[in-house]
Amino acid sequence: MERAFLPGSFDPPTNGHLNLITRAARIFDELHVVIAFNRGKNYLFDENERKALMMELVKDMPNVTVSLWDRLVVDYAKREKISVMIRGVRALADFSYEFELAMTNKELYPPLEIIFMPTDPKYFVLRSSAIKEIAMFGGDIETMVPPNVAAALKKRLSSA
Repeated sequence: MERAFLPGSFDPPTNGHLNLITRAARIFDELHVVIAFNRGKNYLFDENERKALMMELVKDMPNVTVSLWDRLVVDYAKREKISVMIRGVRALADFSYEFELAMTNKELYPPLEIIFMPTDPKYFVLRSSAIKEIAMFGGDIETMVPPNVAAALKKRLSSA
């Protein structure tokens, strides 16, 4: 049984994230979506809110598990005995960053294999930070994020 995990902050989850999750879930028997959080960082949504949003998105994917993690992602892989990490890449700049991160993770946990999965072209420019900024200024984000995320963003930013 081949197991993989896709770590990220998912603040908020985007259609690009969902595309990667859907595709990876078709390839692997089991996929763990690991919502990383760092108490020293500022997020728009706290870890429990991000987990709830993500769980709603994957509720019809029986082989997908959503977890929270506040340590090194390789420690999650070790604990769960997962040997494959999926990383999404949109552009060359993403790849450079992700490659360096992959080499660091490989050094920390040599058995880990890292698979770079390019985003579907229609989600090429979707970055959570850009989506938050568009939403903050009242822009239309309906095609960028799933409906539950759009509603949560509007609610959060209207109360800010």
